[in-house]
Amino acid sequence: MKFSEDSNDATYRIMSYGAGWVQVNNQRLEHPFIIGPQHLITDWNAERFESLNASQLQTLLDIPASIIILGTGEQHLLPSHEVLKTLVTHGKGFEIMTSAAACRTYTVLAAEQRSVVMGVFP
Repeated sequence: MKFSEDSNDATYRIMSYGAGWVQVNNQRLEHPFIIGPQHLITDWNAERFESLNASQLQTLLDIPASIIILGTGEQHLLPSHEVLKTLVTHGKGFEIMTSAAACRTYTVLAAEQRSVVMGVFP
């Protein structure tokens, strides 16, 4: 078996997560936030996935990334028509999933040094 060193250059990494929280580096976050390998926005003005709107989504879309992930919380939810239309017309790839699945997916993509950003509702 051959081993290789993990060379993840991300400044912000998800270290762990649980019901209602996500730990980014040494900071435990219990409110919605946006994370990218070089970006962390902890004062995102979105309160709940169910009330997410296009203007709140714009903060996420402004970060340069080719893949957008939305973590919906403990349950998989569908976005509003407005949010879905904004995502589709923006032209980037996107995935919507539970926050636990989103954290795992983000971690793998960031470790692969992919261009990814995630908005998550713990």
